[in-house]
Amino acid sequence: MAVKLSEKLGQPFIVDNRAGAGGMIGTDVVAKATPDGYTLLFTSSTLATYQSLYAKVPFDAARDLVPIGMVATTPYVLVVHPKLPVKSLPELVSYAKAHPGEINYAASAPGGGQQLAWEMLKRNTQTNMLYVPYKGTGALMPDLLGGTLQAGIDNVAVLVPHIKSGALRPIVVTGAARTPLLPEVPTAIESGQPDFKVIGWFGLMAPAKTPAAVMQRVSAAMSEILSQKDVQSRIVDLGGEPDTRDAEGMRKLIASESEKWGKLIREAGIKAQ
Repeated sequence: MAVKLSEKLGQPFIVDNRAGAGGMIGTDVVAKATPDGYTLLFTSSTLATYQSLYAKVPFDAARDLVPIGMVATTPYVLVVHPKLPVKSLPELVSYAKAHPGEINYAASAPGGGQQLAWEMLKRNTQTNMLYVPYKGTGALMPDLLGGTLQAGIDNVAVLVPHIKSGALRPIVVTGAARTPLLPEVPTAIESGQPDFKVIGWFGLMAPAKTPAAVMQRVSAAMSEILSQKDVQSRIVDLGGEPDTRDAEGMRKLIASESEKWGKLIREAGIKAQ
């Protein structure tokens, strides 16, 4: 998006990665930036969890940031190590109920989409599986591939190579529909969990009070960029699906996700480490 926006608007868009606290550090930088259109936020679905997950958040996303528009959504895929004798979600649930606490599953930072997906699945199926936190996909992958961990959930594009090689067995994808990268893998909804839908999402925001003309110009450029076939193909290759919802659509999504995940985080007692 940065490259395409640079081409479209004739201004260099420089990506300044600010890692830490699930993206909250970078988000805080933008929330406190001068609202002149020169500092924008490429954000993810973790934005909807900050207020519930962290005891202290240095900004109010609803007050200090305004949406420009969506870019993409991405489902996750639930996988198991081949040594676990299950090939479908009903089989996984049955095995978990017969062996409470024996399935160790991996997810990255507490409160991330992967862990929240697991928590939702456990609550929906009334199963007891053990969460093992890692600092990221790179850290957990050796243990998942080696069988120390029996199961995991992560981005589709990340896990496809390991699925294709046979190192991991796919069980379900977590979106509302199957993904083109794994068309043979059913959704959790198809597999008997009608209320199970978890997606990651990405969009662009600006500091509050950014001039409306600036917001409209960037939003219009994004819409044109997302209509380009090469951009759509690139997003699909990365495991996502292009999403052209405008500022209002993004605002509604954030509100809905904040309510859903806030309730789950409170009920499950999840806290950021």
